[in-house]
Amino acid sequence: MQQNSTWRAHNNIALIKYWGKRDEALILPMNSNLSLTLDEFYTDTTITFSRSLAEDSLILNDKPVSTAKMTPFLDLFRTVAKTNLKAQVISVNHVPTGAGLASSASAFAAAAAAASDALHLNFSLPLLSRYARRGSGSACRSVYGGFVEWQKGTDDETSYAVPFDDANWDIAMVTVMINTQPKKISSRAGMRHTVETSAYYAQWVDSAEDDLTLIKPAIKAHDFDTVGKIAERNAFRMHATTLASDPPFWYLEPETLHAIQVIHALRDEGFSVYITMDAGPNVKVLCRKSESHQIKERLQQQLNNTEILIATPGPGVQRVMGDLND
Repeated sequence: MQQNSTWRAHNNIALIKYWGKRDEALILPMNSNLSLTLDEFYTDTTITFSRSLAEDSLILNDKPVSTAKMTPFLDLFRTVAKTNLKAQVISVNHVPTGAGLASSASAFAAAAAAASDALHLNFSLPLLSRYARRGSGSACRSVYGGFVEWQKGTDDETSYAVPFDDANWDIAMVTVMINTQPKKISSRAGMRHTVETSAYYAQWVDSAEDDLTLIKPAIKAHDFDTVGKIAERNAFRMHATTLASDPPFWYLEPETLHAIQVIHALRDEGFSVYITMDAGPNVKVLCRKSESHQIKERLQQQLNNTEILIATPGPGVQRVMGDLND
């Protein structure tokens, strides 16, 4: 007997950042936050539960890897299903892993959907978002497409993402791939150190909540420049908390700063371009979809030998017919 299912989830990039947990075990965020799901980057995951398996296994991008994070995650679903079946997980990231491009968000959202489906749990999307959060906080947002708000809630049952706006308007994101190698300091470790030691952290939480309040009506009004300004300052304030940690650390690289200078120069020329960055060196440029190809071309001229990708708003989790063994 075996039960299997394959699902796809797209990554998301936060415009109002999630940076810090108030509960490490349940992955409850310090502040509510908001993201944009993108079509360019995604993860396909097949999960097979079978009596013939003696233990869980995980194959990521054709390579066997540790199940240290996956087994406790699968246990959440096994508990609900009242089963002890072991699972084979085959996952393909169409986004560099651990490089600050939200690969864990799409990975755990896809895994949550596949596990729920394979075990015939029929989770609703809000419940699926809650369970995806337990694998990676930002994964709760990748359950949905477009603009998504992760409501911090007060406990496990009330902390999950909800769709906010379908983003079916003139908006895109250009990603400047400064470095796609795994970062030296993981997001989890960086968050923990920042929360525990940063002199700016309390102010960051307050300002992030204020930014969320201000960006939501701007999104609904399709006020692109206001959305961009709020997102850019929120990202830089997040990175400022790492510089104010003890000892300080940072994710930016020299090429990151060069890209920022180029983007600001394009803004001075009249382009509507705004910067956001997660815990990594890669730079995301929020721009109008109608200008995205021109902006990519201009960036490519100034940033030689740098891969630059255009993404538009992407969908929520989707079932994929067949599986990754086919």
